[in-house]
Amino acid sequence: MWTPPPQLQNCSAVSSEDPFLTSFSLPTCLPFASSQSVPLPFPMAHGTTTLAFMFQGGVMAAADTRSSCSGLVACPASQKILPIHSHLVGLTSGTSADCALWKRILARELRLYQLRHGRRLSTSGAAKLLSHMLHPFKGTELCVAATLCGKKMNLSGPRLFYVCSDGTRLRGMLFSVGSGSPYAYSILDQGVHWGLTVDEAKSIAREAVYRATYRDAYSGNCVDMYHITSKGWTRRNREDLKEEYYREKERRKHEKTERRDRVMVESEENWQEYHED
Repeated sequence: MWTPPPQLQNCSAVSSEDPFLTSFSLPTCLPFASSQSVPLPFPMAHGTTTLAFMFQGGVMAAADTRSSCSGLVACPASQKILPIHSHLVGLTSGTSADCALWKRILARELRLYQLRHGRRLSTSGAAKLLSHMLHPFKGTELCVAATLCGKKMNLSGPRLFYVCSDGTRLRGMLFSVGSGSPYAYSILDQGVHWGLTVDEAKSIAREAVYRATYRDAYSGNCVDMYHITSKGWTRRNREDLKEEYYREKERRKHEKTERRDRVMVESEENWQEYHED
């Protein structure tokens, strides 16, 4: 007879006191949390840039597409925004294999919940479930950081949660995760507000990812964007960030030309005033 590991037993004991989990038991077929971490043959440095924020039109999520392994670009066109169901998407940051595995586990459990109860689990419930499933693996080599974007149950308001592999669960209005997140925050903090239109939110998300990829070597290539509303998620066309680079270069060139013309006009006016005096 199979006996669950102590980590899962402790998790079950804690979760039995949770009112949400009294009618929804945790799955027992989770991957084993190894008691001893296996040392890696070499340091696996990796990075990414993912971001999501709420505004009056829903939730805008964006991420770059570069997957890195140490000093190499493992994949220039990876998918870091993973749809879980028609009204919920997850932005993944961490080890690609771990993120893909736990996305499938979460999607399976949410589908089973829907079949058992005849309704979808809310975004808050999905974040709580994922947090409880990840908590037994705290202190292991598991590396998963997910941002869940969806809507509140029976309401049209958006919801945004951050869940980490150590069981951390945070609710907020703006999150950016990855090695490029400090650079993305510099754009998001000054540009994001509740009254944004969809086009403005899309422009800010694109620029934030572009600024991060310009300064972070582990982020780059293209940008994926998803717009989540009460009607579900909509995927925007993937855009190559080099096009944003050329637009920025042309904009700077235009601003430099305007500034030079303005200085020449002012100098001519000053010269005429000097001779008139």
